[in-house]
Parts: sequence; structure tokens; C-alpha cells
Amino acid sequence: MIDHEVRVHPSADRLPREEQLAWRLAAVATGTQEAAELDQEAAAMAANRVIDNAAVAVASLLRRPVAVARAQALAHPAAPGASVFGTDPGLRVSPEWAAWANGTAVRELDFHDTFLAADYSHPGDNIPPLLAVAQHTGRSGADLLRGIVAGYEIHVALVKSICLHAHRIDHVAHLSAATACGLGAMLRLPTETVYQAVGQAVHTTTATRQSRKGEISSWKAYAPAFAGKAAIEAVDRAMRGEGSPGPIYEGEDGFLAWMLDGPEAVYTVPLPEPGEPRRAILDTYTKEHSAEYQAQAIIDLARRLRERTGPLSEVRSIVLHTSHHTHSVIGSGSNDPQKYDPTASRETLDHSVPYILAVALEDGGWHHEHSYAPERAQRPATVELWKKISTVEDPEWTRRYHHPDPNQRAFGGRAVVTLNDGTVIEDELAVADAHPAGARPFDRTGYTRKFRTLAEGTVTPAAQDAFLTAAGRLAELDAPGLAALFPAVDPSLTADRDAGLPKGLF
Repeated sequence: MIDHEVRVHPSADRLPREEQLAWRLAAVATGTQEAAELDQEAAAMAANRVIDNAAVAVASLLRRPVAVARAQALAHPAAPGASVFGTDPGLRVSPEWAAWANGTAVRELDFHDTFLAADYSHPGDNIPPLLAVAQHTGRSGADLLRGIVAGYEIHVALVKSICLHAHRIDHVAHLSAATACGLGAMLRLPTETVYQAVGQAVHTTTATRQSRKGEISSWKAYAPAFAGKAAIEAVDRAMRGEGSPGPIYEGEDGFLAWMLDGPEAVYTVPLPEPGEPRRAILDTYTKEHSAEYQAQAIIDLARRLRERTGPLSEVRSIVLHTSHHTHSVIGSGSNDPQKYDPTASRETLDHSVPYILAVALEDGGWHHEHSYAPERAQRPATVELWKKISTVEDPEWTRRYHHPDPNQRAFGGRAVVTLNDGTVIEDELAVADAHPAGARPFDRTGYTRKFRTLAEGTVTPAAQDAFLTAAGRLAELDAPGLAALFPAVDPSLTADRDAGLPKGLF
């Protein structure tokens, strides 16, 4: 790896493009090896993430935000175009709108992959726009693989190096840059073109984190889809010869100077050398439970704790000692009263670790729908237990959260349960069971099981088999074969759901 120092430069410096971060990201993308030469573990993991995305997408097809995004996309038919999850296979829409609909479907349940370091991310959000453009431009499965691996490489590098949330900037700013690079790798675009697309994408997708604060709305699902759509449009303009603000990161009125650490900011971004295998995707991990990633280990911890607590009505208090991130983002340290509100939205509840811990203790597990149902959240015994749960930051858990060795990094916490009779019960869990360093790391069998579970009742067993066969042969698929990456669903299921939606502009 090569460490690239990134700092603010006055315009008078005329910083050469080749020394700018956007150019270096573009150069990594355009230098990504051929799919046949890709690291085989990385390629296999990319196929796993295609399965993972499809699993959570088909499980969310009837949810309102997904139905709205799908309706918007279907108002933009195009040829060749791209497919939309849950629709007739013959229907094709403009790729940026397919990315919008499919990206929303993938993100809606907060149930796909994650990477946590200096910032947060869901690198699987790169896949919907890449797949849409691959279909529209007639690319093969091998081309798509190359784009996915490149997109993950850039995304992970940025998330390791540049913290956005400290400045209340939403993490999709890193996503848009990664997607632009993934598209450049897939389409074999010149470095200059990808450089311009990165600048445009970052410039247009820098937004505040209010989408994940207070009353969290459906925009949380739309935000990454918007970034993917913006990246496609940026690549389109760049291919037509249009430029971007530059230097987008280093400029004196740019991203670092005014959005992040300021004029004195210095960041170090590690990027692979030419010819070095692109393996960053292997540092990422998926979710077994439909909730914020920092809650994954807490759900598994609750399953273990409930065997020792006895009747939960006898609990006086529960304090979760955890990292700064968990405490301040999804814990009581956020100071969000909504995180204790039984009438809060699903998006808010999946960012409330006190709620998640209460329900997991009561139920001994987690379900992507039932655990968030209004009647579940408003159950009196649950509300009583929920109010007894708080979080505190523990410096040791914060240190482990940021450990430089991904095999040592910890995203869990230590729960201290005090009963009414004064008995204290403690237990801790560093990583989720499904994490690569956990008790039951996800492999292809795990991804397959997750897909079949979430597709049950929506995708027939035969259609499930056909999809899994295609995803397993991703590197061998020709351009028409990419349509098989959309599990066949009876279109009447979504048509009935979409019929009742109010009309918009399109």
C-alpha cells in the first residue's frame, strides 16, 4: 500500500491533478486488474454481497419507501435500460433510476454489509448503481466484478482515513466517490474521466447527518440511492467532457477546508500500489440481524444474557458499557428522546440500542419485521424494560473500536444488569457471531441461508435456485445473463402495493 498525504492547498499552489486525492482514487480504479486476475477471495466475496443485496431487497419490496422509489423509476422507461427488483423482467428503466429504486430496496431494512473505521459505511450500496449501468451498457459479469471490487477498494480506503461524522457530514459522500470509481473500472474509462466524475459526485452528495438524527425518516434509505444515482449522472457528464470543481478535496474552499478539519487538515489515505491485489472487500462484513451494525453483537449478547437474568420484571437497571460511536450514535449518549419513544419510526428504532437490547432480551432473537412492529414497540413490559437501559462510553471499548488490526477491532460492549435484589450480572461480547472474527462467521452457506429466509413467500424455491446459481457464476455471466441477478417475483405482488400510492410529478 502507498500512503497518500492529503491536505488543503491555496489556489495559488495550482496543485497538479496527479497529486490530488480524486486523481489518485481514479488511478486505482482505472488500474484495477482484469476480472480473471482479481484476487479469487475478493471475487468470491463480491458474489456473496450480490446475494446479500438481493436478499434484503426482496424482503423490502412491499415497504412504502421502496414502493415509492420503484414507482418513480418505472416512470422512466429506457432501452436498453436496467432491471428493477420486484417488477416484470421485461421492464427496463433508465440506469440512474434503476439504481435509485434498487438502492432504496437494498438499504431500506438496514440489513446488508458494513465497514466501520474512522467513519461508517455500507459498501454494498455500490452494487445497485454498478449493476444498473452494467445492464444498460451491455457489460459482462466479469466487468461487473471488476467494478464491485474497485468500488469497495476506494470506499474502504476513504472510510479508514477520513472521518465525516465528527463534522456531522453523512457518510454517503464517500459512497459517491467509490461508486464513480467503480463505474470507471467497470467501463474501462480514462483516469481523467473518472477524476472529473469523482469531483462532481463528492460535490453533489455532501449532506448533513440529520438524516440519521432525531426523527429518522425514510430518507435514510433513500440517501445512498441518491448518491448512486448522482454518481451515474456524474460519470455520464464526465464522459461527455464536462469537468468538476477542483481540487475537490484539497481546495481552499473545498471539502477538507470547510466541511471537515479545516485549512490545517492533514489526512493519510492508504491506496494499493499498481498491480497490488484489491482485497479491501475482505475487510467488510454483513449483518445477521436487521439493525445498526453496532447493535449486532448486542443482540447476540442479549441471547446469551437472558439465560441468566431470570424474569425481566426483576431488572432494576441495565448499563451497556461500549464505544463512543455506539454510545453517541445509537445509545443514550445521543441525547435523542426519540430513541426511547414507543411511537418512533422503524428507522429510529433500528438506531436505538436500548430498544434493541430490550426486545432481544425478551424475545431471544431478532426479526426484520416483527421486532419493529408498532404493537411490539408499544408493549408495556417492553417499554418498562427499555426505560431502564442506558449506555456509557468506556475508553477501552472506544480503543478496541478503532484498533488498527481488523481482527482485533471490537464493536460490542459489556452489559451490567442489576436486579431488584441487588444481584449484578455481567457479560460482554466483542463482535457479532456472524463477524469474520465471531463465533459463526458468514460464508457462502450463511449468505445463501439469509437469502432463502428473506425470500420465503416472495420468491419461489425454483426462482431462488435460479438466482443463486447465477450469482455463483457471476464471473461467467454474459451481458443478458445479468438479468438473472434479479430474483423472479410475481409482479402482481408489487403491482397491488404500488396501486395505492399517491401520484408525484412523473
